[in-house]
Amino acid sequence: MKSDLQSVDKPSGAGRPRDPRIDTAVLAAAAELVAEVGYASLTMAAIADRAGTTKTALYRRWSSKVELVHEAVFPTSPSALTTPEGDIVGDIRGMIAAARDVFSSPAVRASLPGLMADMGADADLNERVVARFRGLFDVVRIRLEHGIERGEVHRDVQPDRLIEIIGGATMLRMLLHPDEELGDSWVDETAAIVTHGVIGID
Repeated sequence: MKSDLQSVDKPSGAGRPRDPRIDTAVLAAAAELVAEVGYASLTMAAIADRAGTTKTALYRRWSSKVELVHEAVFPTSPSALTTPEGDIVGDIRGMIAAARDVFSSPAVRASLPGLMADMGADADLNERVVARFRGLFDVVRIRLEHGIERGEVHRDVQPDRLIEIIGGATMLRMLLHPDEELGDSWVDETAAIVTHGVIGID
């Protein structure tokens, strides 16, 4: 596997596109390894070896371990918002369930403290990493705007604050009770509280 991925990644000339198989293999390797050895012990060399490629190939795609691990463990697809447009209650519950699934994964549990420390120490790095979520924030903003137009959502509800509340509540719950599973009842109860603060008629 290693020789195959190395060979397809070597550019034969300027502008040759990189093989997306390497990206997939590297992200999978990073997620696996951080759950196995922890963020502090994780190295780019180990990720490259697990993915069957080279450190050079990694650094052509990600400038640091932080950016690589962040992309590996935190999805940015707005797939949580799968309910039809117009169901703001379903949207909120879907977002909370998605946050629960992400933050309870072994890879996120292992990497989050180290990621937060590294990102907090470098403002430029933090901005680059957080920029990955702009697409998701846009989807939330559009859904809230449509809810306001329908008279279902308070006009002062901001998408950034809603995402912070959902993510913050999920992380705090994991910190307070790390050994307890977050089940659907927690999702339902949290969704009921958040929805009560979001929905209203002006």
